[in-house]
Amino acid sequence: MKDHDLKQASAREDLCRYLAACYYQPAQEFADEKLFDSMLAAASCVHPDLAVHARRLGEEFAVEGVETLLIDYTRLFLGPTHTLARPYGSVWLEGENVVMGESTMATLALYREGGFDIGEEFREPPDHIAAELEFLYLLLYRENEAQREGKQGVLEAKAALRHRFLDEHLGRWIGPFTAAVKAGAQTSFYRHLAELTHRFVGMQLVKAQGT
Repeated sequence: MKDHDLKQASAREDLCRYLAACYYQPAQEFADEKLFDSMLAAASCVHPDLAVHARRLGEEFAVEGVETLLIDYTRLFLGPTHTLARPYGSVWLEGENVVMGESTMATLALYREGGFDIGEEFREPPDHIAAELEFLYLLLYRENEAQREGKQGVLEAKAALRHRFLDEHLGRWIGPFTAAVKAGAQTSFYRHLAELTHRFVGMQLVKAQGT
């Protein structure tokens, strides 16, 4: 693989990890740790369309502030009454009131197959959007590692697992989920996060179908 392709592949895995971080509760650490600078650098390397939304994320985080974003985050993802965009795959794949359903168990099986463990401190169902994006990051990372080391068998196995995960799980619910976020968000930050997530995962689906 050419140096440019390796750089872009590394940027894809980084961008996926940064997207996952944005689906945790907003905090000042996002800015302190320069999350959005790193995200913009990765997005710019992957595709200019992604860079547009990554740049706006950083700008909107600074303008809207943590307290305002926390209110919107709670409305969108937590409730306490009507949650506007529940961030669990089973809700979108099996029905509005389904959490920890059959699709969740199937996702867990893929996690185990990919060597992905969810930490004890993670208090959400395993098909939470952040967890699924972190799993996708892990698969991209291991594919890139196998590519660099010339381990063709490992590369093909991880790529096949990524294809299955996108085709059977994340790729099936990312569209309606991000549409709900964009429709319900009161802040530009979460509208841009939803658009960036949708575009990024969509690119991975196209890439998977083309390999």
